[in-house]
Amino acid sequence: MTGIPAQDTAAAHRARLAEAVAAVASVRERGRRRSVLAAAGLLAAVAVVLGLSLSVGDLVMPLGKVLATLFGDGDGGSRFVVLELRLPRALLAILVGAGFGLSGAVFQSVLRNPLASPDVIGVSAGASAFAVTAALLFQVSGLMLSASALTGAVVAGAAIHLLARHNGTTGQRLVLIGVGLGSGLVSVVWFVMARAEVADAQQAFLWLNGSLNGRSWGHLWPLLAALCVLVPLTALATRALGPLQLGDDTAAGLGTKVEPGRLALLGCATALAGVATAAAGPVGFVAFVAAPIARRLLPGRGAALPHAALTGALLVLVADFAAQHMLPSVQLPVGVVTSVIGAPYLLLLLARANRVGGGG
Repeated sequence: MTGIPAQDTAAAHRARLAEAVAAVASVRERGRRRSVLAAAGLLAAVAVVLGLSLSVGDLVMPLGKVLATLFGDGDGGSRFVVLELRLPRALLAILVGAGFGLSGAVFQSVLRNPLASPDVIGVSAGASAFAVTAALLFQVSGLMLSASALTGAVVAGAAIHLLARHNGTTGQRLVLIGVGLGSGLVSVVWFVMARAEVADAQQAFLWLNGSLNGRSWGHLWPLLAALCVLVPLTALATRALGPLQLGDDTAAGLGTKVEPGRLALLGCATALAGVATAAAGPVGFVAFVAAPIARRLLPGRGAALPHAALTGALLVLVADFAAQHMLPSVQLPVGVVTSVIGAPYLLLLLARANRVGGGG
């Protein structure tokens, strides 16, 4: 039997290799196009809701007048309504949602657990405990109150990580410890509120529900400055995220420093949740649902961190618009609306986990 010439075999191999490379490149290009389209769609949705937020209120303004006011052509009344009352609140909603969305996506991706978000595992509870204690017992307010909330989030996150650290941090262990620690911190919050004056406790209760009522430029700038630092740091830390999602042993085999990489990501996620909580209170379930929604827009795209941030921004902006206008003459805390969205999703997730034998 005549053998096949070696050069023909090599040519066929090169052709198959070229086809495989072309197929992979095509898949990657489709993924990039879908990623860009999804991000553009989310940005467009944020822009539309932002326009509605600036136009609708006790004084309804045409969008053209809103745009003219933003570019400096409006009268004194429209400038006050748009620039001083509505714009800082809407922008703060966007930044708070982006911070929570990015934080939740990092937690869930690093720990590979859909329950691992800051409001479930106790990070937000730590921020709440420190902030409420500082406000009600020590009469702290303003930037010091925000610093207290951030400190509480960092301390709670560090405590959870240290307690869960045993032969490597696993998502299930950290979630269970976080839920337990969070329950204890919530008890601290209610104990402090029970000892406070009624009027002070009412204000604290409003903050604990997550609220953007009465927010101004003074609340926006510290959050913007913090995000300008934390978002680039998170982007640098995400270089270890891909290998970590494959498991500790695989990540170590690929040359990734597992514990330092995980600690950097969890530290950034904790700080993001802390600064968002400091600005608006613990807005519930945004960090929990933003990443799953973003991943559904991009199946097979992994963590989808930028899309999770945009999804979180859109969720809070829509929720705040609904909180202002859903009931006549009543402005609800934005956290009430986000909880209406997030609580059913949590129940659905737990029910699905039980059906497949995951045990939650």
